[in-house]
Amino acid sequence: MKKIILLITLILTLSFALVGCTKANTNETNSNAGTNSNKMTKIVVGASPNPHAEILNVVKPILAKEGVDLEIKEFTDYVTPNTALNDKQIDANFFQHVPYLEDFEKKNNMKLVPLVKVHVEPMGAYSKKIKSKDEIKDGATVAVPNDATNEGRALLLLQKQGLIKLKDPNGLTQTPRDIVYNPKHLKFVELEAPQLPRTLQDVDLAIINTNFALEANLNPLKDAIFMEDKDSPYANVLVVRPDNQNDPAIQKLAKALNSEEVKKFIEDKYKGAIVPAF
Repeated sequence: MKKIILLITLILTLSFALVGCTKANTNETNSNAGTNSNKMTKIVVGASPNPHAEILNVVKPILAKEGVDLEIKEFTDYVTPNTALNDKQIDANFFQHVPYLEDFEKKNNMKLVPLVKVHVEPMGAYSKKIKSKDEIKDGATVAVPNDATNEGRALLLLQKQGLIKLKDPNGLTQTPRDIVYNPKHLKFVELEAPQLPRTLQDVDLAIINTNFALEANLNPLKDAIFMEDKDSPYANVLVVRPDNQNDPAIQKLAKALNSEEVKKFIEDKYKGAIVPAF
């Protein structure tokens, strides 16, 4: 009988021990599950490849430390990034300045929000045929962007160089039809901004946005015949929608784009061809 009682006692002891182990393992599993539940918040930002995507790649590890997974979607035109943002296909975009954004909103009945200024890309004049402004001949052909704000910006640059005069000396959305003084009888070709570097073999001068110049392996500081001043008001901005402008992940992105790491990267990488706007 004593043996039977001893055996029952042993079985009960082992049962309690196993239950205790099971409970401990369950608690450990629940603890691990709590750790894995801290998922990254993903945001998708549309950007021009150069320099916008390059700058975003600088902030990607910064955001990762703050729980934000940044996906960069590259666009090579000036229309799709805004329509994609408006349609909620992406969470933000980074490729444009405010005058272009305002003109786009007006023409397309959209409402988007410029959140922070990041950098200025001084627009420049490039040529494969001449090396200075003084070599521009009578009747020379000049290629300019055909979107309203960048075309007006290009014409203002030509005006500042004394090559033309415009009806409104400060108007941002003027076209060649608004030129009132053209002593060299310049002829203008209006093209989509991304195409301008490819026209250099065919025109005497092309006014090109810095991002497209860089993509064409043009060095603005060495290859541009003349450029906008570094105090240009056309700062490139991070743009979002009204419904997500206060989202914590978006706010972290905005803060990262105005960080000292980004400022140093712009200054070291582009050496004045692109300048911080903050």
